[in-house]
Amino acid sequence: MKRGMLAVVALLLYASVAIAGPKSYQVTGPVLEVKDDLIIIQKGSEKWEIARDKDTKISGDLKVGSKVTAYYTMKAVRVENKEEAKAKPDTKKKK
Repeated sequence: MKRGMLAVVALLLYASVAIAGPKSYQVTGPVLEVKDDLIIIQKGSEKWEIARDKDTKISGDLKVGSKVTAYYTMKAVRVENKEEAKAKPDTKKKK
């Protein structure tokens, strides 16, 4: 009985992690610039450019100088397989 319950708990834990999606991150600092598609935040000596779109939820008044915490995920825009480029056959005819 204990083993069965343990298996169910383990399965539910695994499923909740799988459903959660990509890992999320955050950056906190003053806003340097606000555009319709971008927010630039100062973190130490670095400037973080965080993309935004119509689905980005903003609480409060987002303006230059405000201290904010931006929550974001990383999303691939394009992936190139470098191994396939190496594996292409030689197209020159050998004599």
